[in-house]
Amino acid sequence: SGGGRMNITMDRYEANWNMVDKGWHTHVLGEGPQYESAAAAIEALRVEFPGTIDQDLPAFVIGSAGVPVGTINDGDAVVFFNFRGDRSIEITRAFEDADFDKFDRLRVPRVTYAGMLQYDGDLKLPNRFLVDPPAILDTMGEWFAKAGITQFACSETQKFGHVTYFWNGNRSNKFDGETYQEVPSDVVPFEQRPWMKAAEIADAMIAALKSGQYKTLRCNFANGDMVGHTGSFRAATMAIEAVDLELARILPVIDALGGVALITADHGNADEMYEIDKKTKQPAKNADGSFKAKTAHTLNPVPFILYDNVSGGKLGLQASETAGLSNIAATIANLLGFEKHAKWDDSLLVVK
Repeated sequence: SGGGRMNITMDRYEANWNMVDKGWHTHVLGEGPQYESAAAAIEALRVEFPGTIDQDLPAFVIGSAGVPVGTINDGDAVVFFNFRGDRSIEITRAFEDADFDKFDRLRVPRVTYAGMLQYDGDLKLPNRFLVDPPAILDTMGEWFAKAGITQFACSETQKFGHVTYFWNGNRSNKFDGETYQEVPSDVVPFEQRPWMKAAEIADAMIAALKSGQYKTLRCNFANGDMVGHTGSFRAATMAIEAVDLELARILPVIDALGGVALITADHGNADEMYEIDKKTKQPAKNADGSFKAKTAHTLNPVPFILYDNVSGGKLGLQASETAGLSNIAATIANLLGFEKHAKWDDSLLVVK
């Protein structure tokens, strides 16, 4: 059985438990349209839903003579092969939580369930796992908490875990001095509402900035990535325009408070919305002459921008061909007047 990751099973951050419900009915109970093989299912669904990319395909079940093949039953072993925890936790809870109440599972098979690794060490999910999770210590959030630096983190549901759970080394609990604010994401296809919750995130950031309670604040705008995955060029354009508008609201507030901002990303997506023909180096085309949509992350370098209207040009960033995300923590520490942690990569801050 199967289906697109944005349609069934693979919800994250409790944005839409209905996806997990559909996945349970598909994988465990064997309910849904039947096909003789996964390949046959995907080929048929692409024809039935033209223009739908694989991550949005509906659920399907492999069957033989009208009987589902591979339902999950008592005595079975279930191995969840995801490495990342964000899209693994909810389906894991459906298998393991004794008091699970997010949807009616109808039938709960007694299985031996294991994840590729333990996705959440605080919650001990899952109980069994194949590989010990990496110990991620001395993160920026932990280091700043120990130094007494108050921190504010905000995003909408689709990226909330990126500024909390992932940010703190796959840790679901807060460190001392941290405040989290989640803006609930809309449960609609991202290309239909490409502005997503950028305005509400900006509202939260502006309120937190003006409160004066926090020494450092972080947020994640989901638009470029989530809308970029849809393959819709026009929607992606609107998504980036929405982020531009909200940055234009946040940055003047930072100016007024005498602060600076760092703007970056962890990977590309909306920067390339068409596949590139390897021979011509031009956008690749489908058989009907339309451009072939690119829905994956890109490998392009991302910007790292220091926004500073308060130092009189005394602050800058070192140009580097090899710098990456691992240099950001030390850069922020230096901006706050602290030395970096001994285990961190070097700061890129330049004081002129």
